[in-house]
Amino acid sequence: MVKLEALENFIRIVDAGGIGKAAEQLGIAKSAVSRRLQELEDELGARLLSRTTRKISLTEAGNRCYQQAKPILEAADELEQNVSANTQALSGILRVSVPLSFGLAFFPQVMNAFCQLHPQIKIEIEFSDAFVDLVEMGIDVAIRIGELKDSSLHAKKLFPVEILLVASPDYIAKQGGIDDPKGLRHCELLKYKSAHNHFELMDHKGNIHKVFIPIKMTANNGDFLNSMAKQGYGVTASPNFICQSDINSRQLVRILPQFQLPSRHAYAVYPAAQHLPHKVRVFIDFLAEYFANHEASDFTMNE
Repeated sequence: MVKLEALENFIRIVDAGGIGKAAEQLGIAKSAVSRRLQELEDELGARLLSRTTRKISLTEAGNRCYQQAKPILEAADELEQNVSANTQALSGILRVSVPLSFGLAFFPQVMNAFCQLHPQIKIEIEFSDAFVDLVEMGIDVAIRIGELKDSSLHAKKLFPVEILLVASPDYIAKQGGIDDPKGLRHCELLKYKSAHNHFELMDHKGNIHKVFIPIKMTANNGDFLNSMAKQGYGVTASPNFICQSDINSRQLVRILPQFQLPSRHAYAVYPAAQHLPHKVRVFIDFLAEYFANHEASDFTMNE
């Protein structure tokens, strides 16, 4: 009889894109993953994967196995959840991906609160501003800020994030002040790598003013751009949880506060699945409740 462990091993190989990555996600040796795969193929009497030195691909039998194994594993997980959710402590490994700046600022206290409630859970956190492939990386939940473009993921809104145009007082003085959006055209932009260099500023009447700012510097970390702005290298569009404390201390000045940039939100995103694992559901619900109990003003760094 085919074991659930062997099916889970097979599914993990396919989703991760290889035996090596599957071994990393499962926390076992590559040889153990290969052995389980071989045992499953022997049990079924069919080759499930075509393997080369560079990639793997499903055979026809492997595709049928994959499609039928997934609902079996999901049903087994749901059964375990229904029977043990109220009688057993949350356990296992929870893999989370978090943006670097936000994660370093807030996740120590977030994870402390969560681990106090669930001391038997093991946590693996990936700090990255890149939108990693959750399935390939074996990530259970990712925190993402901004627009969500991947329709294969589910998302739960956590809290709003205000994006502010900021610069140092000296830089603004050097520009002779910035009284309207046109004044930004003569500034230099410190740009987040994946962002645009044009901005749509909305005035109090709802009119949109589109402005392009020449790029001075590009980076993939908001803390760095915020720091360069404080040193007078240009204008940056910074999330309020990064720049608000520097605005409060007057190291940065908000530019054109009478205008608003399009709002953003922080989301908990997770791979689409018919039956979400219990530990993942509990963690997502915890995040939603945790951030609902904090005001937006709490989400500022270095205070």
